[in-house]
Amino acid sequence: MRIEEELKLDFQDVLIRPKRSTLTSRSEVDISREFVFRHSGRSYTGVPIFAANMDTVGTFEMARALARHGMATALHKHYAEDALAAFFIALPAGATVFYSMGITSEDYEKFRRVEARCGGAITMVCVDVANGYTKAFVDFLHKLRGAYPKITIMAGNVVTGEMAEELILDGADIVKVGIGPGSVCTTRKMTGVGYPQLSAIIECADAAHGLGGLICADGGCTSAGDLAKAFGGGADFVMLGGMLAGHDECMGEVIERDGERKMRFYGMSSRAAMDLHSGGVAHYRASEGKEVLLDCRGPVEATVQEILGGVRSACTYVGARKLKELSKRTTFVRVARQLNEVFGQS
Repeated sequence: MRIEEELKLDFQDVLIRPKRSTLTSRSEVDISREFVFRHSGRSYTGVPIFAANMDTVGTFEMARALARHGMATALHKHYAEDALAAFFIALPAGATVFYSMGITSEDYEKFRRVEARCGGAITMVCVDVANGYTKAFVDFLHKLRGAYPKITIMAGNVVTGEMAEELILDGADIVKVGIGPGSVCTTRKMTGVGYPQLSAIIECADAAHGLGGLICADGGCTSAGDLAKAFGGGADFVMLGGMLAGHDECMGEVIERDGERKMRFYGMSSRAAMDLHSGGVAHYRASEGKEVLLDCRGPVEATVQEILGGVRSACTYVGARKLKELSKRTTFVRVARQLNEVFGQS
């Protein structure tokens, strides 16, 4: 046993210090990014914010809505093969949508069948597991990269620099970063395992960038300001679940409660998810997610505008004309309190 004494930070522990700016309007800020991926060699241009591959968020409908803003979606892995093939075949050229999978042999064979039917339409894959530190995960990444050298692979989740480096060297173009920060994730409570998300982003970004790789901050964002902090900490992409949940484009069950419409939202390691997709919680494990009821929020368009507007505004406060400049112009200030909540939270 050992103890790390160095302070680790989460989004609520810091604010971004403003700096002199020559920008006169938020409209002058370019929040798109351009990348060439290390292994696939493919290029990417778009707003680097993804919808998470949760079955209530990572939907075909969400993908179509976010694509209008140059944003991407990691589809959930539970769609049927026919539906996936039809969606990718009809996908416009250049749209950035991730096919998602786990690391079982069934996941791999399903992907092989769908990919063969799509004629090269699948260009990006998200390999998603709760624990990216296992040998089985690394072995699967090797296998996938060897079979599909031209596909862009996002893989995770991890939270430490040395494992981010390993995944980049093993074939990942993008490393997904985050263990336990999600709004409906209870991994930290059930296992005691995790890492403060902002420090995980900073450390993994430094490690990945040194090898020409990229990272995606996955989980923990509750506001546009948190996205700005993630980008300021070095994240190349940010993935959102709870912030996009509850909208018309989601697939959560709608329930009437006290005369109000509510939508179910749950973690993918929750009992609700395992009951739906895996026949219940296996005898050797426990649920590591929870289920909540959210107010139905209508179309996602207004929320997207709020998110993108907040990120643009953050850039103006530090004089970043482009999103890629934000991390270079970010100084974090440690704080004991974020907000004045005398009238409650909003």
